[in-house]
Amino acid sequence: MKKIFLTGASSGIGLAIAKLLVAQGHEVWGTSRNLERLPKLPRLHGVVLDLSDRPSIDEAFNTALAEAGYFDVLINNAGAGHFDPAELLPLESISSQFQILVFGQIQLMQLALRHMRAREEGLIINVTSLASRLPVPFMAAYNAAKAALASFTMSMQLELPDSGVRIVDLQPADIRTEFNQSVIKDTKTDPHYAAAVSKTWGIVERNMNNAPSPDLVARRVLDLVNAVRPAPRITVGDVFQSKIAPLIFRFLPQQVRLWGLRRYYDL
Repeated sequence: MKKIFLTGASSGIGLAIAKLLVAQGHEVWGTSRNLERLPKLPRLHGVVLDLSDRPSIDEAFNTALAEAGYFDVLINNAGAGHFDPAELLPLESISSQFQILVFGQIQLMQLALRHMRAREEGLIINVTSLASRLPVPFMAAYNAAKAALASFTMSMQLELPDSGVRIVDLQPADIRTEFNQSVIKDTKTDPHYAAAVSKTWGIVERNMNNAPSPDLVARRVLDLVNAVRPAPRITVGDVFQSKIAPLIFRFLPQQVRLWGLRRYYDL
């Protein structure tokens, strides 16, 4: 049995992870901005957390840590998204994305590392996104924030090779959740972008509806939790998005990558 701190446990990928981990006998401290959204499950402890509020991050983690005694695993999963032309995206929206998807999650990593390093063991799983490498049009802030967290994760992997703490970059492709329903969109799109925005959103919705369920990600997380030496980066999703596309794009020049992504999103 391991003690696990999991953000974004009330829906989507986080909820699937929480359900599977507690079913396997692990103790999970799952966060949500609203504890009423968390299911009542044995071994699932609710923690109020708003990643946009920096002081509350310290309070939430330290309160949970005092109750748990220690954490074997931190899973940074909570997320949010904006869908707008990058040219018109307000700086406040970009800042919000980076606070939730980068700064808040780095803050949790630093809090967890203080205690894991003292115990000379632990696992941190950062759920980034394949969009960090294959960006989605009109989600520039989300793509960039996920890429920043992926890069920060790799930097920490370089700096902590012998610490006993393992850090994993888990990159889901499209996964069938309610994430799109929570994505913030500008209802007054500039006419110059209107057709492309509408077309791209239709494809994003189609891909989401045809994607694997979040249970696929949960099973990979369980494998990581149980692994002695987990891989530093893992992609998860359908075969084309998670395996074939990243492999092909790795060897292509940027101009060809852009052409391929435009074709994929019919731009």
